[in-house]
Amino acid sequence: MPNDRDLLAGALIPQNMAFGVIAMAAYRPNMDLFRRQIESIKLQTHENFLCLISADGGSAALESELARIVGRDPRFKVLGFDERLGFYGNFERVLRNVPSAAEWVALSDQDDYWYPNKIERLVSELVAYPLVASQARVVEHPSGLVLSQRTRRNTVRPQSYFVENQFTGGTMVFRRNVLDVALPFPRFDSPSEVHDHWIAVCASSEGQCIVIDDVLQDYVQHGENVLGEAKEGFSLWRSCTNLLAISQKTRGSSSVRNLFRTIYDVGAGWREVMADELGKRAPNLDGDIAVAVRIFGSGRERWRTYWSVFGGWRSGEITVRAALEYIIGDAAVSFGRIVMRPAWTRGRQ
Repeated sequence: MPNDRDLLAGALIPQNMAFGVIAMAAYRPNMDLFRRQIESIKLQTHENFLCLISADGGSAALESELARIVGRDPRFKVLGFDERLGFYGNFERVLRNVPSAAEWVALSDQDDYWYPNKIERLVSELVAYPLVASQARVVEHPSGLVLSQRTRRNTVRPQSYFVENQFTGGTMVFRRNVLDVALPFPRFDSPSEVHDHWIAVCASSEGQCIVIDDVLQDYVQHGENVLGEAKEGFSLWRSCTNLLAISQKTRGSSSVRNLFRTIYDVGAGWREVMADELGKRAPNLDGDIAVAVRIFGSGRERWRTYWSVFGGWRSGEITVRAALEYIIGDAAVSFGRIVMRPAWTRGRQ
């Protein structure tokens, strides 16, 4: 693992701008999209940054392409690793390499496109908030078709974004000290285990996290997205189809037993893991985040939890799809314990 001195060598630009790190997780990127994204980062109006690119395998090709794009710009560095960890582990790995001198951290996907003032605009909000995210224009690749002029993320209470994540990793910037709580990432073998949701929950231990209305980037959708923009609205057919596919992929089959476990994993399990882990790492929480940890943790009183989820839906902070996924998932663990043997266990065995 490189030390801070090696990473910072030549990277700091001497001007009155807060120094930060853009952390990118890369895996066999489409080189046209990768080149476009790197060029958009290079052209940021906030110039005082180090861009760390964690290559989840294939680092030689990535280093060669990066050199063609940025030349000798010392702000861009590839961290090459042979071990394949997947997007969750790869983001954790690059964040472990963020130098202590950084004041802020921005997450970057390998295939989006940032508008020139993105970092400047978001970093300005960190004076008041520990984490801030923006909206994005949703664009299809390779057609260039604009699927949506803007995402519809909202600033909501922690009780609500525990259930429905409002923070897309590639759109957010946060203070460096959030990593003191967030690392290492908790492990829960489920498709709901995502880095941006966990980081936002950790940041809320420092204060309110917000989503501003500015559209500051293109969010590029294509056939190889690990996570993409979710379809709006609730569809029973789509939910059932997704459930069967997830159970087959993560559990190896779509048996009744595995379906119960998958429903729990997707709906309530990850929220419980986040609440319990944050409660351990930040024991002196107060305000709304303390309420969220209490009502979604393993010691929760379910009637209080369901009432909170219902209140979030009624106020418009949680969609009906997210509310149903949580409540059905949480109920599945109790029902599964009754009808299945051996006794239910949390997480994948």
